[in-house]
Amino acid sequence: MMTEERDVLFTEGTIRNRVGELALQISADYSHVDDLLMVGVLRGCFIFLADLSRRLTIPRSIDFIALAAYDKMTTATGEVRLIMDLRADVRGRHVLIVEDIVDIGYTLDYALSLLRPREPASLKTCAFLRKPARLKKKLQIDYLGFDIPDIWVVGYGLDFRDRHRALPYIRTLPAGWSASPS
Repeated sequence: MMTEERDVLFTEGTIRNRVGELALQISADYSHVDDLLMVGVLRGCFIFLADLSRRLTIPRSIDFIALAAYDKMTTATGEVRLIMDLRADVRGRHVLIVEDIVDIGYTLDYALSLLRPREPASLKTCAFLRKPARLKKKLQIDYLGFDIPDIWVVGYGLDFRDRHRALPYIRTLPAGWSASPS
């Protein structure tokens, strides 16, 4: 698949640099912590979480939750379903929720409401991308990669109908693919 430069929002180099900056900030903020628990929200976070984790200079462990906020037609329904819960106990631990993108905010809001009652020592958020124009939930993003406009993007873990996740950059939806249900 040929990629036109105008379709690429963030190159591999830009992504690598921003992930490095986030890792430095997170490492400094958690330098006093014995073991940060990074909770990745599957499936889109896996590439970002792996890159971010490798760049941290502090002890950390990783666990995952799987949540679904979109139906099969790529529409945010407002209803979030828990597909897979954490294996780790978060009580008394410093927890960082890692998301690929905060679009409307339903998924991150659900993750926070799921983990808060479990009494972590601290609970913060990290998202690679955020669409401020679409947010319907007021959410604090403690560590943010980039804000983007209200466009559908793929790559670096983000998909459209389970395609394009493995692209090493972030780009707009490829020509010939529609973001709306057909």
